[in-house]
Amino acid sequence: MAQFNVHQAKTRLSQLLAQAEAGEEVVIARRGEPVVRLVPCQPRGKRRFGAMKGQIRIDDGFFDPLPEEELDAWQGR
Repeated sequence: MAQFNVHQAKTRLSQLLAQAEAGEEVVIARRGEPVVRLVPCQPRGKRRFGAMKGQIRIDDGFFDPLPEEELDAWQGR
């Protein structure tokens, strides 16, 4: 585990990011007390159209008109 103070982290941020991306544990400390740990982010998977097909069901009444009192509430009356 590599520990750096805030000043060191500010001046060597690019290097610290590269170390964290390589799997090293990088800790930033304030006055000798560990404050944060840099870890690489998990890459987001690509969204796939139709991935939820068959898992969601819309009720038959979904497109029915709303009652007047609910329409009034939505319109701030």
